Amino acid sequence: MTTEESVVAALKSVKYPGYSRDIASFGLVKEVAVQGGAVTVRLEMSSSNLEVGRQIKSECEKVLRGLPGVGEVEVRVQQPASAGPASGAPDPWADQKRIEGVRRVVAIASGKGGVGKSTVAVNLACALAQLGARVGLLDCDLYGPTIPLMMGVKERPRVSEQDTLEPVVGFGVKLMSLGFLVDDDQPIIWRGPMINKTIQQFLFGVAWGQLDWLLVDLPPGTGDAQLSLCQMVPLNGGLIVTTPQEAALGVVRKGIAMFARVNVPILGLVENMSYFTTPAGERVDIFGHGGGQAEAARQLIPFLGEIPLFTEIRAGGDQGLPVVVSAPKSAPALAFRGVAENLRKNLA
Repeated sequence: MTTEESVVAALKSVKYPGYSRDIASFGLVKEVAVQGGAVTVRLEMSSSNLEVGRQIKSECEKVLRGLPGVGEVEVRVQQPASAGPASGAPDPWADQKRIEGVRRVVAIASGKGGVGKSTVAVNLACALAQLGARVGLLDCDLYGPTIPLMMGVKERPRVSEQDTLEPVVGFGVKLMSLGFLVDDDQPIIWRGPMINKTIQQFLFGVAWGQLDWLLVDLPPGTGDAQLSLCQMVPLNGGLIVTTPQEAALGVVRKGIAMFARVNVPILGLVENMSYFTTPAGERVDIFGHGGGQAEAARQLIPFLGEIPLFTEIRAGGDQGLPVVVSAPKSAPALAFRGVAENLRKNLA
């Protein structure tokens, strides 16, 4: 028996022209009605591109007629009469708005987990602050927020008189994370809409003040958090973190392709855990070496630098004292400082 839920599920196979996302995830499906063998669907589009509307309607009708027991299908597509974007792109990207007072927003991403993306984000933020920039760090890894631990901050944000959250500050960097608002052991069991709402609150409901950089630490992959960020705010670019081995690089290519699809430039690629030096001075390429630099060359994107495996980096993350802060003249700190300087030059 066909239900409203099965109709919506079927519509998720209809992609918005030119995008890999489906029309349901873009919020185009406004009403669904099922009565006997008759199905009625109402779609709302902000684009006035009639050809895009006709294509979506045709594909929806085809999909719905393929459902068991469906004999009659009506798909209503509502579009504005005024001229919309020439490309026919859906509303989410048209609704982007800048964060008041923030000059640059840079997303730090990785294709897979375990490559040290948050470690890079924390030390990069501190390095930029040491270079004299006003820096904010937003933790958008809502399911596994680690910025509070790595920055050694457990303070809860205050609410201002204007009903905005006041970011907490660590080592000269303004911070916001869901980890500041929930208990350490409390799991986050949320669906997409809650993720979108929280990211919107962190972007526009936090008193960031005047910032030269807002670094956004994203979760691994190409899911809701990444797309929500791209929809809500115009990004100056994305920074990709990887390790040298092919298992990580294969997924990194998907992350690069995601940014390309939503017209976000790649500011560079960082190879983390590049190599290890034993106490005797012997270099060991545990995960292979040079894969990140070679991939950057293949993708025609800047290579920002390599971060070797140092015990001090891991210890600093566990202790809430980034190595860039605890030992600013050490080899690990200088590696992060080099990445920060390259990023600043590339964006300038």
